[in-house]
Amino acid sequence: MSSFLYYLAAFALALGILVVVHEFGHYLAARWVGVKVLRFSVGFGRPLWAKRLGADGTEWAIAAFPLGGYVKMVDEREGDVAVEDLPRSFNRQPVLSRILIVAAGPAANFLLAIVLYWGLFWHGTEEFKPLLSAPVAASAAAAAGLEDGELVLKVAGEKVQTWQEMRWLLLQRAVDQDLIDLEVINARHEISLRRLDVSPVRQSGWEGDALGRLGLGLFRPELPAVFGTVSGNSAAADAGLLSGDEVLAVDGQAIGNWSDFVHIVRGSPGKPLSLDLLRNGQQITVTVTPASVDEQGQEVGRIGVAVSDGDRSRAELMVTVSYGPLAALSKAVGETWDKSTFTLLMIGKMITGDVSWRNISGPVTIADYAGRSARLGVDYYIKFLALVSISLGVLNLLPIPILDGGHLLYYLVEIIKRGPVSERSIEIGQKIGMALLFMLMAFAFYNDINRLFSG
Repeated sequence: MSSFLYYLAAFALALGILVVVHEFGHYLAARWVGVKVLRFSVGFGRPLWAKRLGADGTEWAIAAFPLGGYVKMVDEREGDVAVEDLPRSFNRQPVLSRILIVAAGPAANFLLAIVLYWGLFWHGTEEFKPLLSAPVAASAAAAAGLEDGELVLKVAGEKVQTWQEMRWLLLQRAVDQDLIDLEVINARHEISLRRLDVSPVRQSGWEGDALGRLGLGLFRPELPAVFGTVSGNSAAADAGLLSGDEVLAVDGQAIGNWSDFVHIVRGSPGKPLSLDLLRNGQQITVTVTPASVDEQGQEVGRIGVAVSDGDRSRAELMVTVSYGPLAALSKAVGETWDKSTFTLLMIGKMITGDVSWRNISGPVTIADYAGRSARLGVDYYIKFLALVSISLGVLNLLPIPILDGGHLLYYLVEIIKRGPVSERSIEIGQKIGMALLFMLMAFAFYNDINRLFSG
């Protein structure tokens, strides 16, 4: 499958899951309070497939425009209602019932995130240890005195086991702190305290890779250029390369480590390469032509070999983190809450101008992340799903007319004034909401296009 189709499939699967879960929350709540549901649609516009099911004859449909979905209920404001269905009309339900139905969609997204995180934390995930590479010169990490190969033990006094935990804590603290203490240990087992200036993250408007902006990178050990597994039906197998072969030079250029070799192969798609190899104590020369592979829109070379001591390197770099069922559930709830509040905080700072609007992502960027996470493995794809589900839940709760949060705002006003919001006010709100939503979509598409051309 080509990269484009793979990324498209990963995006379509994610979008389908998130939309169905969100709308199913509305559907279940409506059925629970007794409202009749006419249609459950994944997508908008003309139905491509539809089938009526259940005692109420609810129409289940998949429509042409896939970016969203809706649950259509019996409602006197949207058309004539049969006399026998009037008690089951949405507009005739008590305000608390209407609040439950509307809030159930975002709630379903948060619940999905909790379930996904719970499964991951209980099953266990293999992640990178918070091992640091040599800091970028003249960066905040260099100024803090961080060194190549140091392992981060604590961030601001909190223990971390993985690179992602370290990154997340740094981002959280960077919201309102300038200096953060990192407790690190080096290869000589010496523990040190480093004070890291994280203010460059805020000064940049939170654009780009926050850790990269601080000069922090993941430690990569220098491995010898010795082949481990050779994939079948690969360029390496066709050329007769064997496990245990050591690369001495490529086209006469000496090779010092595995990274040097990979760099040359990736930059030579479809170009024959002359390899000087050491095999069983004898030097031989073999020609291999890297296959051309599309990777994120760029053609790169690949021959189908793995480094020989990848298992040892993996043990040095990776850690498996798992919890018991109750501890995993508690951590899943905490993770969902933290990411929800952080997303809301970032939206607020975007409105005040403290965070750049260039951070808004549209469908192209989301599809790119979907494909990348799927290629990395099931665990990464599940984390992507959970994060986007949280973002969808938070976005829908914003008090913008036409979103779920806008309807909840109307119902809150109805409770306070003890009467429904006027049709005129709702109509004006709908226009404002549509304008805001179109503006948001315009920013998202502009950022997507900008990223495509600027990289």
